[in-house]
Amino acid sequence: MCGLHINWTITIQKAATALPENPQIIDWILNGWLFSSLVLYGFTTLGWIWILRHAPLHMAYPFMGLAFLIVPTLAWVVFNEPLHWRTFAGGALIMAGVAIASTN
Repeated sequence: MCGLHINWTITIQKAATALPENPQIIDWILNGWLFSSLVLYGFTTLGWIWILRHAPLHMAYPFMGLAFLIVPTLAWVVFNEPLHWRTFAGGALIMAGVAIASTN
């Protein structure tokens, strides 16, 4: 589920960068990246509902924190954004928190 959320985040960024400086309503309507991101958002929402039907919230929700490490990494790959040591340090703390929170 986290993967769909991450893809949604990347397509939202692509949609934002595809818009002209002063977008008109038609630019928003014809933005393929925006349409794709809205479809992914819908699938993510449906998937999250499915997950919550099958797993307790206290087990499922910590995995959403992994996006704080995966999104900057994909932004580095897709958009050539810089990665800093703080991203990895924070990501390690988040992963440790997810590991602790998801154990019984």
